[in-house]
Amino acid sequence: MPTARGVVRRPLRVGPWSGRVAPRTAALVAAASAAVVALGLWAVLLGDFPLSVVDVLAAAVGGGEGREAFIVRTLRLPRVLAAIGVGFALATSGAIFQGLVRNPLVAPDIIGVMAGATLAAVVSIVVLRSPAIVPVAALTGALAATVAVYGLTWRKGISGNRLVVVGIGVNALLIALTTLVIVRFPVEFVTTAIVWMTGTLYASAWRDVAWLAASLVVLLPAALALLPQLRIVQLGDDVAAALGAHTEASRAALLGTGATLAAAAVAVSGPVAFVALMTPHIARMLAGPLTGGVLLLAGLIGAALVVASDIVGQHAFSPISLPVGIVTAVVGAPYFMFLLVRANRTT
Repeated sequence: MPTARGVVRRPLRVGPWSGRVAPRTAALVAAASAAVVALGLWAVLLGDFPLSVVDVLAAAVGGGEGREAFIVRTLRLPRVLAAIGVGFALATSGAIFQGLVRNPLVAPDIIGVMAGATLAAVVSIVVLRSPAIVPVAALTGALAATVAVYGLTWRKGISGNRLVVVGIGVNALLIALTTLVIVRFPVEFVTTAIVWMTGTLYASAWRDVAWLAASLVVLLPAALALLPQLRIVQLGDDVAAALGAHTEASRAALLGTGATLAAAAVAVSGPVAFVALMTPHIARMLAGPLTGGVLLLAGLIGAALVVASDIVGQHAFSPISLPVGIVTAVVGAPYFMFLLVRANRTT
């Protein structure tokens, strides 16, 4: 069926889900998938100990010699897969938040969601001294911050601009509380938390890959299933009510899904800045308004961005290794300023 742009969307059915995918979007998803695979392979090949593609493939399927197998399966491959999972989760989270609020400046790291996850995770590391509960703590903190921002913003509806302002305030408060926790405890207790807060993948292991995979297996289908409700909510409360939609329940489900995706990433890497802000913009510029295909495209672009940033952080300034969060911040901060200037000119 032709769309307003004259693009034919072909029907696609996967199990109980069905929909229409524009050929351009499908091609972009395929290209982004290939880019993620290529960047991931490059990241595994790079390092002080050189490896060939044959070595990597053999080790990845369980073969290879002892040294090569250890480097690939224990040191490099888990880090690359964790980077892919973190980028995908953050990007899809950002796409959900921006679509729900209809504001391009909204992202979980701008409005306090990631700061809530970070505060709770730092408390679990520094105060409780229980790094094992970081995933649960990050999820709890992210959801609590989301509820706080939503509650403070609500005035017979959600204003995108008001949510950004309130979210920035909540974000600043949570960052201040995190800093207070850091400075109140001895340095030997906070070193791990400080490194983690820079947004790093240096200690990624297979348990982190499993956590991200399980989170995405549950949350990505949920996000795709909620997209029709998102489009109804975007029409406004009056129109949504006329269509029989339960807007508040839909908002709560979408906010919970977006916050949980962000928390899943933060639990592994710490706060990796601006990925959730940038990648939905890139996906929409390439493929148009948010659909299931565009959501997948945003996730793949996020995965490619985090893998590429980690490559730059590890190897561009050798022998110094930079956390991936610093690289994404250097790229993302100017982009955020550009969005602020553009939004100011259009209002």
